[in-house]
Amino acid sequence: MFEQMLSHMTFVDVFNWSVLLVFSICYIYQFYYVFVVLTRKPPLQEAKANHKYAVMISARNESQVIGDLIHSIRVQNYPQELISIFVIADNCTDNTAEIARNAGATEVYERFNDEEVGKGYALNYGWHEIQKRDDAESFEAYFVFDADNVLDANYFREMNKVFDGGAEASTSYRNSKNYGSNWISAGYAIWFLREAKYLSQARLTLNTSCAISGTGFFIAAHVLKESGGWKWHLLTEDIEFSASSIIEGRRIAYCPTAMLYDEQPITFIDSWNQRFRWAKGFYQVFWHYAGKLFKGIFTNPKGKRFACYDMLMTIAPAMLLTIISIGFNGTIALLAIFGVISAGTMITSALSSMFFCLFNFMLFMFIFGVLTTFTEWDNIHSTTAKKIGYLFTFPIFQLTYIPIALVALVKKASWKPIAHTISVDVEEMSQTGMK
Repeated sequence: MFEQMLSHMTFVDVFNWSVLLVFSICYIYQFYYVFVVLTRKPPLQEAKANHKYAVMISARNESQVIGDLIHSIRVQNYPQELISIFVIADNCTDNTAEIARNAGATEVYERFNDEEVGKGYALNYGWHEIQKRDDAESFEAYFVFDADNVLDANYFREMNKVFDGGAEASTSYRNSKNYGSNWISAGYAIWFLREAKYLSQARLTLNTSCAISGTGFFIAAHVLKESGGWKWHLLTEDIEFSASSIIEGRRIAYCPTAMLYDEQPITFIDSWNQRFRWAKGFYQVFWHYAGKLFKGIFTNPKGKRFACYDMLMTIAPAMLLTIISIGFNGTIALLAIFGVISAGTMITSALSSMFFCLFNFMLFMFIFGVLTTFTEWDNIHSTTAKKIGYLFTFPIFQLTYIPIALVALVKKASWKPIAHTISVDVEEMSQTGMK
């Protein structure tokens, strides 16, 4: 029966089933992640001591939001004498530095450099400036936030538990402060909530390494000191740090009870620019670190090999499989239509495969959106109507990654500013009791 089925398959069918098989083998473990999250609770930790932290905030023309972040840090349920806030006003042309000082920043460093552009360079500059302080050695870890963030009142208390437990780096629960702005901001929010719940929490529960994602994380002071500062300068410096750390056998932790609110883009052009930079950055990280991660699957100490595989799958250009499949089938269909190749069942096979590929992509995104929205319902600040409505736009938002990933293959990327303008009431956004 199997041989009979094979005899009726065209080379188009063989190609498409091969792509599906490769994708399934590579990513089936992430469905197990969902099972783990739904059936097991993440481990809980308690701190025996409070530790001293430095906060680094890279800010470029963030005068409308920087004050909210600093205020949310200054009202933490954690000893204020153990938190020092350092703002790197990076190539600013507004009064970000002045507002940061007035809001309660410990120190503001103004940096002007139009050659080394990007968050990684700003963080490296800030770290080296902090090392000149008399109290530099007293900081046990460095937190990194984006200027548009605000924090739950218990954020530092919860993250301190993770650091006290021995973590050298940890990410946190990334929520959105403007989920309800439109379908674009909601698309981002659902994706990051899904990442926190069904990737980071699963990895925490299974005692493997997580990955730092943009903002809301700490790195132990000795890690930065051993690295000579922030040495990761690709377009996605967070993912580069994660890949580098995992290769070195360092585990990145996760704190599900430390909530951070992030502002998401609301215009498609801003979203395109940001995600284009991310896509290009992932290609860069894959190019630089894929070989070492693959090697680490076999050579890293036991217990740390799967983290290399997981990270390799994270940075692998999986979207290209979708693009290749659509492109291949579209080409075959056109060649058959114009008589370049014998049509036969080629047109039907190619067109049905294209539909199958897109339909399944949209279906999986919808399922993940539904699952994430309903399990994180109470943590989403929006109306019921918007929570339900944006379930149907989330797959469309994800579908727009396809042209972005394709363009990123051939076009150079550079950092472009995204305006952050949404000011929120910290106490209103803050959650004192999370699931």
